[in-house]
Amino acid sequence: MDPNETTEPRSNNSRVLLWVALVLVLLGINGVLFYLNQQKGQKNEELTTEVKAKDTKLQDQIKQYEALKADFERQSQELQALGLSNDSLEAKIASVNADLLKLRSFRAGSFSIAQQSLFKRRAQNLEGQLRKRDEDIAQLKKDNETLYTETTTLKQKQNKLTDTISTIVRSNQELSEKVGVASRLQSENIKVAIITSKNKEKDDDKSEFKAKRVEKVKVTFNLARNDVSPKETKAIYMRILEPDGAALYNLSTGGGTFTVDGQEAFYTQKQDVVYDNSKQKLDFVYAKGAEYKKGQHTVELYESGQLMGKTTFTLK
Repeated sequence: MDPNETTEPRSNNSRVLLWVALVLVLLGINGVLFYLNQQKGQKNEELTTEVKAKDTKLQDQIKQYEALKADFERQSQELQALGLSNDSLEAKIASVNADLLKLRSFRAGSFSIAQQSLFKRRAQNLEGQLRKRDEDIAQLKKDNETLYTETTTLKQKQNKLTDTISTIVRSNQELSEKVGVASRLQSENIKVAIITSKNKEKDDDKSEFKAKRVEKVKVTFNLARNDVSPKETKAIYMRILEPDGAALYNLSTGGGTFTVDGQEAFYTQKQDVVYDNSKQKLDFVYAKGAEYKKGQHTVELYESGQLMGKTTFTLK
């Protein structure tokens, strides 16, 4: 046998085995690479899923804090509408704003589980405070409505009472006016006589006298009965008006001034009389101290500024 014939087949077998081994190695390497790539892909998917989950939780947390801020601001407005202010509520709104800034500064991947738990607990605590304050505000509104109703009712009663009092006051005023009118004294049987220089009294049914004979003028009258007028001291005034309308007036003979219809007027004489409702008789005697004017004179009698009666006499 030729030695060369044996060596060549062995060499071919070795090459075949070498190629087979190389193929197996390559297949193994590819398998390992495939496995590693598969693991890496799965890991990337898991990371992506985790980031998405964190981002969802972060966005949900931001929305929750935005809702908390809106609710706290609503409560602040409701308290202001009730006329109240609350510094702690304003501080709470500022705190929620600060938390929102922190949440918005996070990236999805940096929002850790610990931070998620922290913000979740804070949100739950804030929601509890919100519910409690809403209950307080609701009670305040209810109390205000009750108070408003009570105040309105009280005002209505007060208005009715004021109307009643006003009616009573008007009635009392009207009654007082009626009583005042009814209590005014009236004079009766007014008569005028003259007293001459010889101290002789003369009267005349027509109340006509000669001027040159008059030294004094005497006026007599009765105070009419009046059961309404109180029994007390009354100031009785007499005015003698000359033909030209001027009142005879002299301080030395008892004259003075008093108020008639809101205006100052002169009176001729005055007497203070204790009224006893007995139709008591009064008289005034007036001496002019000078010559009397000719013509018609008027005698007016007043009590408390109110005219009681009047008459006339003529001097010729």
